[in-house]
Amino acid sequence: MSNDTPLTIAERQFTSRVFLGTSAYPNLQVMLDCVEESGTELVTLSIRRLDLEGYAESPVDLLEGYDFLPNTAGCETKRDAILTAQLARESLETNWLKLEIIGDRETLYPDVEQLLSATDELVKDGFTVLPYCNDDPVICKRLEDLGAAAVMPMGSLIGSGMGVANPANIELICRRAEVPVVIDAGLGTASDVVQSFELGCDAVLLNTAVARARNPVAMARAVRHAAEAGRAAHLAGRIPKRPHAKASSPQMGLVGS
Repeated sequence: MSNDTPLTIAERQFTSRVFLGTSAYPNLQVMLDCVEESGTELVTLSIRRLDLEGYAESPVDLLEGYDFLPNTAGCETKRDAILTAQLARESLETNWLKLEIIGDRETLYPDVEQLLSATDELVKDGFTVLPYCNDDPVICKRLEDLGAAAVMPMGSLIGSGMGVANPANIELICRRAEVPVVIDAGLGTASDVVQSFELGCDAVLLNTAVARARNPVAMARAVRHAAEAGRAAHLAGRIPKRPHAKASSPQMGLVGS
């Protein structure tokens, strides 16, 4: 959008407000096509699932030119998350990190206590931390106070495709945050992306919604357009919702009045 400003996180600027995960695609070529069609500049990599020794079709090599956001997906303890972060920094030469510490295997909810503690420790160790968290305005503010470069509240359960389950909380988080808000997890289709931006989110991160779509490349393209539309609508400002009708045409001087 020509009248928009770039997204800035930790002094790094992005023209695209779509971040894309790189897991669960039918094959590497589909993943690459989706990355291109989404217009993203930042892709996430799951360090625990990645062979960092390198091989012929390593995503790290194939995605050369994109910014990497390593993540700690699958970690259940602060200790594992910090070790994974350090491995990512050494291997990919980046301090950026999506911090994810799961506290429950069924819901994949974050372990808030360990998330706060790990954020504090990693920020002090020089990492640019983007923590995945629940849609709690209090927790988001505490993560921000600990030095998180952005907060990443869940839209709904990871991989559920249920969209934004608690829009009031997401809107409140966006209104109070002084760091960018990147909605993460649960988005299922393009309309969820539009809603996220209309609520005030600065960016969206998707993986399953694109990778598991019937046509992943077409969904990636739809997500890019949805992000542009949602962001434009947010900047334009929606009309207030009313419980009653309000005529759009003047009511004075009507024929027969």
